[in-house]
Amino acid sequence: MDARVPAIAQQLLLIERELRLQGWWDDQAPSDQALASQQPFCVDTLSFEQWLQWIFLPRMKDLLESGTALPEACGIQPMAEQVYGGRSEQARVLIRLLGEFDQLICGAA
Repeated sequence: MDARVPAIAQQLLLIERELRLQGWWDDQAPSDQALASQQPFCVDTLSFEQWLQWIFLPRMKDLLESGTALPEACGIQPMAEQVYGGRSEQARVLIRLLGEFDQLICGAA
């Protein structure tokens, strides 16, 4: 088992918690069509928060639970910084948490 798994699992929980605290957590899933977007981060069909909730978090949890190799690429924090440019103070904690996730995935932490 990858030694990073417990830390990554904890980080995913912190990201989910912050989305909920900010009121950026949806009770209703987007349409299957919206979820099937082929664009990076589903930018054409989902908000960034929806992408985190409905695509990113479930996929990462599935990878952790199945023992599948974790992605080697990181870069969610720069996307978050771009998305939240005008709301960076409100999103400060989420951006930090995503940066910490990137570091865990890239092995820099």
